[in-house]
Amino acid sequence: MTADIGLIGLAVMGENLVLNMESRGFTVAVFNRTTSKVDELLAGRGKGKKLVGAHTIAEFVGSLKKPRKVMIMVKAGAPVDAVIAEVAPLLDSGDILIDGGNSQWTDTIRRTKALEAKGLRFLGVGVSGGEEGALRGPSIMPGGTREAWNEVEPIFTAISAKVGPKGDIPCCSFVGPDGAGHYVKMVHNGIEYGDMQLICEAYALLEGVLGLSPDEMSAVFADWNTGDLDSFLIEITSNILKTRDPDTGKPFVDVILDKAGQKGTGAWTGQSALEFGAPAPTLVEAVFARSLSAQKTNRVNASSILPGPSVTKFDGDRIAFVAAVRDALYASKICSYAQGFQLLTAASEHYKWDLDLGRTALLWRGGCIIRARFLDDIFEAYQHDSKLANLLVAPAFAAKVTAAQDGWRWVVGEAVKRGIPVPAFASALSYYDGYRSARVSANLLQAQRDYFGSHTFERTDKAGVYHHDWVGLHS
Repeated sequence: MTADIGLIGLAVMGENLVLNMESRGFTVAVFNRTTSKVDELLAGRGKGKKLVGAHTIAEFVGSLKKPRKVMIMVKAGAPVDAVIAEVAPLLDSGDILIDGGNSQWTDTIRRTKALEAKGLRFLGVGVSGGEEGALRGPSIMPGGTREAWNEVEPIFTAISAKVGPKGDIPCCSFVGPDGAGHYVKMVHNGIEYGDMQLICEAYALLEGVLGLSPDEMSAVFADWNTGDLDSFLIEITSNILKTRDPDTGKPFVDVILDKAGQKGTGAWTGQSALEFGAPAPTLVEAVFARSLSAQKTNRVNASSILPGPSVTKFDGDRIAFVAAVRDALYASKICSYAQGFQLLTAASEHYKWDLDLGRTALLWRGGCIIRARFLDDIFEAYQHDSKLANLLVAPAFAAKVTAAQDGWRWVVGEAVKRGIPVPAFASALSYYDGYRSARVSANLLQAQRDYFGSHTFERTDKAGVYHHDWVGLHS
């Protein structure tokens, strides 16, 4: 039996993608460095299915139809290079290697050039949706050459999530050359960091200001999920908050340590934003919030040393405050996505990828972690103006942020007054205020730079670049 495609790396994502492909009618060859994983799959979840197990790379490659299609699902970085080094010599010109992990886009660009020089074709494919998405239908963001994509498109389109009124629109379409697919996936993850942190800050405010119980907050999030905030992350937040720990009977969220983990994609997003000069403060604050949470011991020690404000009981309109938190969450979410799409624009221009931002939004409507109703609104915004400078100035979003502004400011102010950390809410509001300001304080900053470093400046009253003798003036 020859296979339509082969997959190397049978961890959770890889194994579920294999089963997804097989369920759509494809025969799949499988290999894992620890070969017992192959045997376990064939004897367990893959028993009786159209799978071809291999215990060596040579056996694996020999089981594939030509042109061979090899998907790699291993840890990003050196492990991907190691697999490529082992497989590539056994492939023929025109065969296709596919990296479906969370690789850094610059690695994908490098690998594309190196493999194409050997006559091989390479695709860097972002896959989002976690364990369930991999099995039932993920969001897929492929980058590489369109010719190579055309060869594998039937497989990836078949296994992807489907949306639309008839459930027949795949969340999978070609993104752009070389590292474009992995870059789009990285920005997806950066936005995911922002979304999650914003939701956590809404939770902290509902608990810390109003004293709502997890069950009460679950009902609030469930209500929010029926409107503009309708999304996978809001839905699961409601479910989490109403779940009880079977051992203690307490709300499950209350027995989980406040110490968050992270992988590399959030940090990469921040690094890329700095490299391109594309401000993404909310996305970066979300990464820093996780880093600060990890310093649990230090935070506990500091809590007995560093005082906060004297907290008084909230005596305002509780229903109005819940609505204001909702407005702050929605407006901050718009800012977070605006930052992500600005970053996509900067990368597209730098690498000449010609990314279609509207279609990118459509890729995220199903299967992935940030799937949400308002991605349709983002698509419409870019359909109306493909050169849109920023999502904030799209008429629909501008109107909604304007309507949410008073509540947003109230919530951030209340958090500051009570010492509740809301770095993502606050940075989003500052980003909004900075972006809408025709004049900011950078004139003084540029004067400082010119004073100590002769960095020059421009003037408001005439063209040209100038330097002033500040020291001579004050000597």
